[in-house]
Amino acid sequence: MTDNMTPPDDCTTMTEVRAGVDALDRDLVSLLARRFGYMRAAARIKPAREAVRDEGRKAEVIANAVAEARRHDLPAHIVAAMWETLVEGSIAYELAEWDETRA
Repeated sequence: MTDNMTPPDDCTTMTEVRAGVDALDRDLVSLLARRFGYMRAAARIKPAREAVRDEGRKAEVIANAVAEARRHDLPAHIVAAMWETLVEGSIAYELAEWDETRA
């Protein structure tokens, strides 16, 4: 994670703000790469293609993100929408990986 950026409350210029956002975006993409690695593992482990989509687990993941957002005083509805997109994209990725590993 990025340690040398100016904390948000200490920023006095848009250059500092933009540098912080850009650094965090790099960190977020790195974390997404790790998350998608787990999707590859799930695709490898799940015995049936039908097991990839698990609506109960999807709801749990989104609820967990919303709870964490609330803990950080973030807008829960925005985080919920972001996680909906993230989880659906993850499912699509996992399905493609599942198909590819069994082709």
